[in-house]
Amino acid sequence: MAKDHHAYWKKNLRYLVVLLSIWLIVSYGFGIVFAERLNALRIAGFKLGFWFAQQGSIYLFVALIFIYVRLMNKLDKEFEVDEL
Repeated sequence: MAKDHHAYWKKNLRYLVVLLSIWLIVSYGFGIVFAERLNALRIAGFKLGFWFAQQGSIYLFVALIFIYVRLMNKLDKEFEVDEL
């Protein structure tokens, strides 16, 4: 039981690190670091760097929440701790 518990949390933390790293790269990298380069492109009339800083990172974060929920549901079933 303790081994399964350790494996469950190890996999859960791996998911968190990967998903939050993606969010960091998009929000900080695309919105700040690479904003000047991205501003050459436009989405709905707005510069892409500005769009990522104002909207894109928020949309991505919400999408990552849904991805995390799906991953955790699969993980719960794998370790037989799901509710259904």
